[in-house]
Amino acid sequence: MKRKIVEIDQEKCNGCGLCVEACHEGAIEIRDGKAVLISDEYCDGLGDCLPECPVGAIRIIEREAAAYNHELVLKRIEEREKKKTLHAKNMGGCPGQRAMQIERSRKKSESVETGSRNEVFSELNQWPVQLNLINPNASYLDGADLLIAADCCAYAYGNFHRDFISGKITVIGCPKLDDNEYYIEKLTEIFSQNDIKSITVTRMEVPCCGGIVYAVRNAMLNAQKIVPYREVIIGTDGRIVNDR
Repeated sequence: MKRKIVEIDQEKCNGCGLCVEACHEGAIEIRDGKAVLISDEYCDGLGDCLPECPVGAIRIIEREAAAYNHELVLKRIEEREKKKTLHAKNMGGCPGQRAMQIERSRKKSESVETGSRNEVFSELNQWPVQLNLINPNASYLDGADLLIAADCCAYAYGNFHRDFISGKITVIGCPKLDDNEYYIEKLTEIFSQNDIKSITVTRMEVPCCGGIVYAVRNAMLNAQKIVPYREVIIGTDGRIVNDR
Protein backbone atom coordinates (compact mmCIF):
# COMPACT_ATOMS: atom_id res chain seq x y z
CA MET A 1 0.00 0.00 0.00
CA LYS A 2 1.09 3.60 -0.57
CA ARG A 3 1.17 5.73 2.57
CA LYS A 4 3.05 8.42 4.47
CA ILE A 5 6.21 7.26 6.22
CA VAL A 6 9.45 8.62 7.67
CA GLU A 7 12.59 8.94 5.53
CA ILE A 8 15.99 9.60 7.11
CA ASP A 9 18.80 11.24 5.13
CA GLN A 10 21.90 9.26 6.17
CA GLU A 11 24.29 11.94 4.90
CA LYS A 12 22.72 14.65 7.07
CA CYS A 13 22.15 12.47 10.16
CA ASN A 14 24.68 13.08 12.97
CA GLY A 15 23.50 10.25 15.20
CA CYS A 16 22.34 12.48 18.07
CA GLY A 17 19.51 10.06 18.94
CA LEU A 18 16.88 12.70 19.69
CA CYS A 19 14.55 11.15 17.09
CA VAL A 20 14.83 7.80 18.87
CA GLU A 21 13.46 9.35 22.05
CA ALA A 22 10.71 11.20 20.17
CA CYS A 23 9.43 8.06 18.44
CA HIS A 24 6.97 6.49 20.90
CA GLU A 25 6.59 3.41 18.71
CA GLY A 26 10.31 2.56 18.78
CA ALA A 27 10.54 2.65 14.98
CA ILE A 28 13.97 4.34 14.94
CA GLU A 29 17.30 3.07 16.28
CA ILE A 30 20.89 4.28 16.13
CA ARG A 31 23.01 1.83 14.15
CA ASP A 32 26.64 2.47 13.24
CA GLY A 33 26.24 6.07 14.41
CA LYS A 34 23.20 6.83 12.23
CA ALA A 35 19.44 6.84 12.81
CA VAL A 36 17.60 4.18 10.83
CA LEU A 37 13.96 3.20 10.41
CA ILE A 38 14.02 -0.43 11.51
CA SER A 39 10.62 -1.45 10.13
CA ASP A 40 7.85 0.18 8.11
CA GLU A 41 5.33 -1.59 10.33
CA TYR A 42 6.52 0.36 13.40
CA CYS A 43 6.18 3.81 11.78
CA ASP A 44 2.77 5.49 11.94
CA GLY A 45 3.88 8.31 9.62
CA LEU A 46 2.79 11.08 12.00
CA GLY A 47 6.31 12.49 12.27
CA ASP A 48 6.77 13.20 16.00
CA CYS A 49 10.49 12.76 15.32
CA LEU A 50 10.69 15.61 12.76
CA PRO A 51 10.85 18.64 15.10
CA GLU A 52 13.50 16.95 17.28
CA CYS A 53 16.06 16.56 14.49
CA PRO A 54 18.63 19.39 14.79
CA VAL A 55 20.00 18.91 11.26
CA GLY A 56 16.82 18.41 9.24
CA ALA A 57 17.67 14.82 8.30
CA ILE A 58 14.10 13.54 8.65
CA ARG A 59 11.09 14.13 6.44
CA ILE A 60 7.73 12.52 5.72
CA ILE A 61 7.34 11.04 2.25
CA GLU A 62 4.70 8.95 0.52
CA ARG A 63 5.80 5.55 -0.81
CA GLU A 64 4.89 1.89 -0.97
CA ALA A 65 5.18 0.55 2.57
CA ALA A 66 3.76 -2.14 4.80
CA ALA A 67 0.79 -1.01 6.88
CA TYR A 68 1.37 0.31 10.39
CA ASN A 69 0.96 -2.62 12.82
CA HIS A 70 -0.16 -1.46 16.26
CA GLU A 71 0.02 -4.96 17.75
CA LEU A 72 3.67 -5.33 16.74
CA VAL A 73 4.42 -1.92 18.21
CA LEU A 74 2.87 -2.90 21.55
CA LYS A 75 4.98 -6.08 21.58
CA ARG A 76 8.11 -4.06 20.84
CA ILE A 77 7.38 -1.62 23.66
CA GLU A 78 6.81 -4.55 26.02
CA GLU A 79 10.14 -6.13 25.00
CA ARG A 80 12.00 -2.86 25.61
CA GLU A 81 10.47 -2.56 29.08
CA LYS A 82 11.50 -6.14 29.89
CA LYS A 83 15.09 -5.37 28.86
CA LYS A 84 15.16 -2.33 31.17
CA THR A 85 13.82 -4.40 34.05
CA LEU A 86 16.35 -7.18 33.41
CA HIS A 87 19.17 -4.62 33.25
CA ALA A 88 18.12 -3.19 36.61
CA LYS A 89 17.99 -6.67 38.20
CA ASN A 90 21.38 -7.68 36.81
CA MET A 91 23.00 -4.55 38.22
CA GLY A 92 21.42 -5.00 41.66
CA GLY A 93 24.25 -7.06 43.19
CA CYS A 94 27.13 -5.19 41.57
CA PRO A 95 29.64 -3.81 44.15
CA GLY A 96 30.19 -0.84 41.85
CA GLN A 97 26.58 0.18 42.40
CA ARG A 98 26.87 0.43 46.19
CA ALA A 99 26.13 4.03 47.28
CA MET A 100 29.01 5.65 49.13
CA GLN A 101 29.67 9.24 50.18
CA ILE A 102 33.28 10.45 50.14
CA GLU A 103 34.37 12.96 52.77
CA ARG A 104 36.70 15.70 51.51
CA SER A 105 38.65 17.53 54.23
CA ARG A 106 40.91 19.56 51.94
CA LYS A 107 40.20 23.10 50.87
CA LYS A 108 38.85 23.58 47.37
CA SER A 109 41.48 23.10 44.66
CA GLU A 110 44.23 22.30 47.20
CA SER A 111 47.28 20.75 45.57
CA VAL A 112 50.49 19.36 46.99
CA GLU A 113 53.86 19.94 45.35
CA THR A 114 55.72 16.69 44.81
CA GLY A 115 59.09 17.25 43.20
CA SER A 116 58.77 19.17 39.95
CA ARG A 117 54.99 18.75 39.59
CA ASN A 118 51.82 19.56 41.49
CA GLU A 119 49.57 16.70 42.49
CA VAL A 120 45.91 17.69 42.13
CA PHE A 121 43.47 15.72 44.25
CA SER A 122 40.08 14.38 43.23
CA GLU A 123 37.03 16.46 44.13
CA LEU A 124 34.59 13.57 43.69
CA ASN A 125 32.13 13.45 46.58
CA GLN A 126 30.31 10.15 46.05
CA TRP A 127 30.26 6.78 44.33
CA PRO A 128 28.97 5.57 41.89
CA VAL A 129 28.81 8.32 39.29
CA GLN A 130 27.36 6.52 36.23
CA LEU A 131 23.66 7.35 35.97
CA ASN A 132 22.76 3.72 35.21
CA LEU A 133 24.26 2.67 38.55
CA ILE A 134 23.04 5.44 40.85
CA ASN A 135 20.36 4.58 43.40
CA PRO A 136 17.67 7.32 43.31
CA ASN A 137 17.23 6.83 47.08
CA ALA A 138 20.93 7.33 47.94
CA SER A 139 21.19 9.68 50.93
CA TYR A 140 23.77 11.92 49.25
CA LEU A 141 21.20 13.02 46.65
CA ASP A 142 18.91 14.72 49.15
CA GLY A 143 19.81 18.40 49.40
CA ALA A 144 22.45 18.03 46.68
CA ASP A 145 23.83 20.52 44.21
CA LEU A 146 23.73 18.15 41.26
CA LEU A 147 26.22 18.02 38.38
CA ILE A 148 24.99 16.03 35.37
CA ALA A 149 27.85 15.66 32.92
CA ALA A 150 28.27 14.05 29.52
CA ASP A 151 31.09 11.49 29.80
CA CYS A 152 33.62 13.27 27.61
CA CYS A 153 33.51 16.61 29.44
CA ALA A 154 35.97 15.61 32.16
CA TYR A 155 38.50 14.52 29.52
CA ALA A 156 38.17 17.60 27.35
CA TYR A 157 38.16 20.27 30.10
CA GLY A 158 41.38 20.21 32.12
CA ASN A 159 40.09 21.76 35.35
CA PHE A 160 36.83 19.81 35.43
CA HIS A 161 37.28 18.60 39.03
CA ARG A 162 38.07 22.06 40.36
CA ASP A 163 35.51 24.04 38.35
CA PHE A 164 32.58 21.62 38.20
CA ILE A 165 32.82 18.54 40.44
CA SER A 166 33.94 20.34 43.61
CA GLY A 167 31.08 20.69 46.09
CA LYS A 168 28.61 18.78 43.92
CA ILE A 169 27.14 15.32 43.56
CA THR A 170 28.25 14.07 40.15
CA VAL A 171 26.21 12.06 37.66
CA ILE A 172 27.65 11.10 34.27
CA GLY A 173 26.26 9.50 31.13
CA CYS A 174 26.49 9.30 27.36
CA PRO A 175 23.21 10.05 25.53
CA LYS A 176 24.54 8.59 22.29
CA LEU A 177 25.74 5.22 23.57
CA ASP A 178 23.13 4.66 26.29
CA ASP A 179 19.31 4.59 26.35
CA ASN A 180 18.33 8.24 26.70
CA GLU A 181 14.72 7.31 27.41
CA TYR A 182 15.95 5.39 30.44
CA TYR A 183 17.98 8.46 31.44
CA ILE A 184 14.78 10.52 31.46
CA GLU A 185 13.02 7.96 33.65
CA LYS A 186 15.95 7.67 36.07
CA LEU A 187 16.46 11.44 36.38
CA THR A 188 12.72 11.96 36.87
CA GLU A 189 12.90 9.52 39.76
CA ILE A 190 15.95 11.25 41.24
CA PHE A 191 14.38 14.71 40.96
CA SER A 192 11.03 13.56 42.35
CA GLN A 193 12.39 11.72 45.38
CA ASN A 194 15.02 14.22 46.52
CA ASP A 195 15.29 17.87 47.51
CA ILE A 196 17.69 18.94 44.76
CA LYS A 197 19.14 22.42 45.42
CA SER A 198 20.55 23.14 41.97
CA ILE A 199 21.34 21.42 38.67
CA THR A 200 24.40 22.01 36.49
CA VAL A 201 24.58 20.25 33.12
CA THR A 202 27.79 20.02 31.12
CA ARG A 203 27.84 18.71 27.56
CA MET A 204 30.23 18.69 24.62
CA GLU A 205 29.62 20.95 21.63
CA VAL A 206 28.99 17.99 19.29
CA PRO A 207 25.28 17.72 18.34
CA CYS A 208 24.77 14.18 19.65
CA CYS A 209 25.65 15.39 23.16
CA GLY A 210 22.49 17.50 23.21
CA GLY A 211 20.64 14.36 24.26
CA ILE A 212 21.76 14.75 27.86
CA VAL A 213 20.28 18.25 28.02
CA TYR A 214 17.09 16.88 26.48
CA ALA A 215 16.94 14.16 29.16
CA VAL A 216 17.52 16.57 32.05
CA ARG A 217 14.99 19.14 30.86
CA ASN A 218 12.31 16.52 30.27
CA ALA A 219 12.97 14.94 33.66
CA MET A 220 12.65 18.36 35.34
CA LEU A 221 9.30 18.85 33.60
CA ASN A 222 8.12 15.37 34.55
CA ALA A 223 9.12 15.87 38.19
CA GLN A 224 7.88 19.48 38.18
CA LYS A 225 11.23 20.45 39.66
CA ILE A 226 12.12 24.16 39.45
CA VAL A 227 15.61 24.86 40.82
CA PRO A 228 18.58 27.06 39.81
CA TYR A 229 19.80 25.63 36.51
CA ARG A 230 23.11 26.08 34.66
CA GLU A 231 24.05 24.67 31.28
CA VAL A 232 27.66 24.62 30.04
CA ILE A 233 28.86 23.62 26.57
CA ILE A 234 32.51 22.53 26.29
CA GLY A 235 34.37 22.54 22.99
CA THR A 236 36.38 19.61 21.71
CA ASP A 237 39.46 21.78 22.18
CA GLY A 238 38.73 22.13 25.92
CA ARG A 239 37.32 25.67 25.91
CA ILE A 240 33.99 26.66 27.43
CA VAL A 241 31.93 27.54 24.36
CA ASN A 242 28.75 28.60 26.19
CA ASP A 243 27.83 29.07 29.84
CA ARG A 244 24.24 29.97 30.65
